[in-house]
Amino acid sequence: MEKVIEIHDIVKSYQVGSVVVRALRSVSVNIGKNEYVAIMGPSGSGKSTLMNLLGCLDTPTSGSYILNGIDVSKMEDDFLAEVRNKEIGFVFQTFNLLPRYSALENVTLPLIYAGVPKADREKMAREQLEKVGLADRMDHKPNELSGGQRQRVAIARALINKPSIILADEPTGNLDSKTSIDIMALLDTIHRNGNTVIVVTHEEDIAMHAARIIRLFDGEIAQDFVNERYKKA
Repeated sequence: MEKVIEIHDIVKSYQVGSVVVRALRSVSVNIGKNEYVAIMGPSGSGKSTLMNLLGCLDTPTSGSYILNGIDVSKMEDDFLAEVRNKEIGFVFQTFNLLPRYSALENVTLPLIYAGVPKADREKMAREQLEKVGLADRMDHKPNELSGGQRQRVAIARALINKPSIILADEPTGNLDSKTSIDIMALLDTIHRNGNTVIVVTHEEDIAMHAARIIRLFDGEIAQDFVNERYKKA
């Protein structure tokens, strides 16, 4: 399988007062193209730190991270931001939509940073919003949308640059159970359409949507296994 992510001996340490906290301790993991992976762990396990590293929001203290053949381990912020915008589509628990912008305008934002002309980016954004079932909500602002609709806007935005990876951080954390099922079904479809999907969650039922589950504990990988329930789906 072609590798999208290759992480080797990643360590991440933080200085808290006079104490050095090792959030990740020599973590190594590979994730292949079109895999569907859930990263699980209790509070303090290191899963948020790992997500930040995977998403190029932070760099490791030591170790290597190869993303689609690019070593991003020691990149400076400007280059890291460029790789992040091109390679990774983010879906956050809190949606992270700009309140004064319409759904369409929110989805076009990554294309503005990528230098895509206005007419092209609006066309591309409309197509993505149609794919996530929001053809009739494009001109609505976030406060005019339900939680599930806001998350669909966020997913459309995450997909707009055709990234290598969709990285979803607690994507159903602010949603009711029925809406959560709908959003996970949408992520399932995105995966089946060829995207690599990584979901970071503390919820067992959400993790069970993934084909592979990685459990972190005390900054180390405690388990990394194939989800048998997914194979039967």
